[in-house]
Amino acid sequence: MEMSGIGSLTSALSQAKTGDAVGTLVLKKALDIERQNALQLVEALPQAGGVNNPAHLGRSVDVKA
Repeated sequence: MEMSGIGSLTSALSQAKTGDAVGTLVLKKALDIERQNALQLVEALPQAGGVNNPAHLGRSVDVKA
């Protein structure tokens, strides 16, 4: 095996490892932002307690359809 190729292979592997680490950090940040956005949407929903439906509505689901 040629010795000059070992140095370039080591350098390429090091760069790939760094690139993977950066990609993982970017993914984590994107997931954190999406989690925050989803939480804001859930918090913006109106509370179910404010609905004044009759007592017989919303208590069962028809599964025979």
